[in-house]
Amino acid sequence: MLLLRAIVAFLALPGVVAYAVPLWLGVSAGRPVRHVGIGIAVAAFGTSLLIWCVREFYVSGRGTLAPWSPPQRLVTSGPYRFSRNPMYLGVATILIGWSVLWYSSTLAIYAAVVVIAFHLRVVLFEERWAARLSPEEWNAYRARVPRWLI
Repeated sequence: MLLLRAIVAFLALPGVVAYAVPLWLGVSAGRPVRHVGIGIAVAAFGTSLLIWCVREFYVSGRGTLAPWSPPQRLVTSGPYRFSRNPMYLGVATILIGWSVLWYSSTLAIYAAVVVIAFHLRVVLFEERWAARLSPEEWNAYRARVPRWLI
């Protein structure tokens, strides 16, 4: 059942934000595709990071990325050793890849709006939830791992 919830959460959340909306925006912009190799490489890197993060939530945290089925434990393994929010970094990287691929200022603006929304969600909700879930572990983790990369 947890695996099914993880798959549904992946399709519903980053699937829409990182793939469905950018595809719609990129195609509807009607601009020619440019920098194909760079755009695809950046989006593929972001996708790999995102999948790794989802796996860590499922395996280490015994939960999903969805608010309705969150991890039961604080996840500090895998890419979470380098950033407290690598899943969001993965989605942002995917969005940057699409904006490069379609050479689209619309997608670049969309990426910026999504990144701002992620930051606000992390600061206003997720960090507070993590502090309640495991206060001592959270404080130690927060002291050694940056919110983003620096």
